[in-house]
Amino acid sequence: MTVRNMGEPTAVIGQDFQSLGQQYGRIIAFNFIDREMPFVLTNSTLVTIFAGGNDVNVITAALGGGAGGNDPLGFIDAQIRAFGADYTTLLNGIRSLAPSARVIVLNVPNMAGLPYMAGDSLQKRQAAQRAAVGMTTQVVNPLIGQGATIVDLMCDGRSYVPSNYSSDGMHPNDAGYAFMASELLRAITSSSYPSPQTSCGPMTIVPNP
Repeated sequence: MTVRNMGEPTAVIGQDFQSLGQQYGRIIAFNFIDREMPFVLTNSTLVTIFAGGNDVNVITAALGGGAGGNDPLGFIDAQIRAFGADYTTLLNGIRSLAPSARVIVLNVPNMAGLPYMAGDSLQKRQAAQRAAVGMTTQVVNPLIGQGATIVDLMCDGRSYVPSNYSSDGMHPNDAGYAFMASELLRAITSSSYPSPQTSCGPMTIVPNP
């Protein structure tokens, strides 16, 4: 068995999010579509995808820099649509390269509930929540209709346990990665892995504007 880890630090899903992040001072060295997708092996039997966390941070950084003007919600929603278009490109590219591969996707947890945002303003957390919940419910979860298996991090309470995170409050520590790995293994081996929830408490960790 061959396992390839193509995860890259700071990566976002596509060049559009990479450029937007760089415009507003974020260090983003890679994107999935240009730097990861082309290297999927044609004989792959399983591909896992976890995108969205860094993209949410790009959106909140852009808003903090004045993007969106008088319509920040419209800006967030436009970025969710862009994320969806990029996801389609990513998934189509993977399936073109490895048509026999099973695809398992982890959705985006509500970033507003992660420890690194605990000290941020309500407005910023509301923006992060709108972006993350939109990405999960409008982009990732519907991929189940295209044959993907979805690991529901958004509605899993373990996604919001502070002790599952490293000192930066965003990246999982060993315990956090262990719970994610256990869910991936369950998704891989289960003959009836559950569909993602359509609604749950963690989708409204902070009040919506």
